[in-house]
Amino acid sequence: MKRLIDKLYDSNNLSSDELLLLLNNMDEESKKYLHMKANETRLHIYNDKVYMRGLIEFTNYCKNNCRYCGIRRDNKNASRYRLSKEEILDCCKEGYRLGYRTYVLQGGEDAYYTDDKIVDIVSSIKASFEDVAVTLSIGEKSYESYKKYFDAGADRYLLRHETNSRELYDSLHPDMSYDNRIKCLHDLKDIGYQIGAGFMIGLPNQTNEDFVRDLTFLKKLQPHMVGIGPFIPQSDTPLADEKAGTVEKTCILLSFIRLLLPEVLLPATTALGSINNKGREQGLKAGANVVMPNLSPTSVRDKYALYDGKICTGDEAAQCRNCIENRIKMAGYEVDMSRGDHISLQNK
Repeated sequence: MKRLIDKLYDSNNLSSDELLLLLNNMDEESKKYLHMKANETRLHIYNDKVYMRGLIEFTNYCKNNCRYCGIRRDNKNASRYRLSKEEILDCCKEGYRLGYRTYVLQGGEDAYYTDDKIVDIVSSIKASFEDVAVTLSIGEKSYESYKKYFDAGADRYLLRHETNSRELYDSLHPDMSYDNRIKCLHDLKDIGYQIGAGFMIGLPNQTNEDFVRDLTFLKKLQPHMVGIGPFIPQSDTPLADEKAGTVEKTCILLSFIRLLLPEVLLPATTALGSINNKGREQGLKAGANVVMPNLSPTSVRDKYALYDGKICTGDEAAQCRNCIENRIKMAGYEVDMSRGDHISLQNK
């Protein structure tokens, strides 16, 4: 296993069979060595910097019915909300005061926010705040819609592919198309966005073979960002009684991704911190180099309930920022409040 990890470290690639062999035989010694090599790689590329993104969850309405998601269309217990443009700009203003230079606007697929509304929000943020990056994470749109947002000033787009196993994807996403999901990612990259893909870990019936498909897909796609996190059940969904994913498996896959894509921006997600108090710190030590504290108004935080047990729903923005900064420093890294672009785009 050490020889395979060294090969992955040296070449940033392994065959599907080799990836599967490693995943199937990851003992404690191999895991420690994998994390060490992944951390070496991120230190070589990004030093000890951890980039901070300000997350604004601006709508929990969604037209989709994903079986794992707490804001799915058919969840009648969800307390729905939408933020106005003015409320979103207020979040950005507070974030700017706290030092954030990247805002991540995330929401369900909500038809209320027409292309014109999204364009207005994005262009207003870019006009109001100097030197900031805007990331959108609002699901599947047409090529033309994505182009409008890009032309308005959006820099990045996060669209997790969720799983690259068609059968598993179809079982989790009624009335959605795996092919369209993948097409959207290619459209975004073609337009010129810094793109983010990603997947969940610990879904019912998910196997190591599925993870290999995800890893080989990411290697081929070459995204600028990859967001992965453990599946956590939500009590008002069809998967409410399923077992959650683990920090251990998530960190193993974070390390695989860091070694396969050395320059990638890789978050230690809120979900990691939600299933383990030190989950985000473990993620950073496994190769992650981004965190996304919440800038959303505290009045709506607990309503964006993708999964149960989400942390920091009652904390003010300043509390979130200070808390995560202390955690980053305790883990042995340094906070970087810049835009935090992909290394290939820095200093351009």
